[in-house]
Amino acid sequence: MPKHFLTILDIPRDEVRQVLLRAKEMKDNKVRTDLLAGKTLLLIFEKASTRTRVSFEVGVRQLGGDPVFVSSRDSQLGRNEPLRDTARVLSRYADGLIVRTFGQQKLDTLVEFGDIPVVNALTDEYHPCQVMADMLTMFERTPDLSKCKVAWVGDGNNMAHSFINASAAFGFELALACPEGYDPDPEILDKAVNLGAKVTLTRDPAVAVSGAHYVNTDVWASMGQEAEQKKREAAFAGFMVDEALMAKGADAKFMHCLPVHRGEEVSEAVFEGPASIVWDQAENRLHAQKAILEWIYK
Repeated sequence: MPKHFLTILDIPRDEVRQVLLRAKEMKDNKVRTDLLAGKTLLLIFEKASTRTRVSFEVGVRQLGGDPVFVSSRDSQLGRNEPLRDTARVLSRYADGLIVRTFGQQKLDTLVEFGDIPVVNALTDEYHPCQVMADMLTMFERTPDLSKCKVAWVGDGNNMAHSFINASAAFGFELALACPEGYDPDPEILDKAVNLGAKVTLTRDPAVAVSGAHYVNTDVWASMGQEAEQKKREAAFAGFMVDEALMAKGADAKFMHCLPVHRGEEVSEAVFEGPASIVWDQAENRLHAQKAILEWIYK
């Protein structure tokens, strides 16, 4: 049976730290291997991306494999033929699928009807590769992640969901501050809490950030939510991460998955300031994803 990476919880708890350590080793030693030699991985993107596409293409090549990019114009994920048929056909062509799409159920169908590994490069529900890169970024500064407090300020979106799962996997305290009506999915939250996640939810960003070592946020209107921009601007008033809010943390570092809307979810001063570690996060996509691919194929 192939391994899949649809959420952070797909990596067993007794292995997830080793994946992180391997990502750090790959980064520090500029590791190149031939693990994927002779293998072709399809990058199927129904949502556009800069960091995700480039980091995966480079990462697959650094592991000796051949990436093939398939855009939304080229793919037919459930449009002109049943997705289950697409899954069975692609399994005859390639050795793995790296998929950036909308609903998580598409990945579930690809797993059910295909017989090659599937990697979640982003869905509306989860963004696990990004948050594994974030875990590496935190680990470089705080080797014992269980001693961290992480604050999430903003929408209870796919990033928030993956941070909730990461709390269960790595044991850190997570405080979410979300406006009313923008909470994370309660089923995702309940499942992670039952697995040991230490999560609190508040309406007050200052409460969430108090004593935090890392402060995270994301755009208020994600891809596909542009029509809600004005509504969300009103709902998220008071949720900008600025210098006053950062000061409530414990020498906190600022994190963002990018792209950013300066002056909206974060102030220019914080984003460009000394507490910002966003460029390390962006780089660490490459290293974390290489370690995930190695976990799948080794």
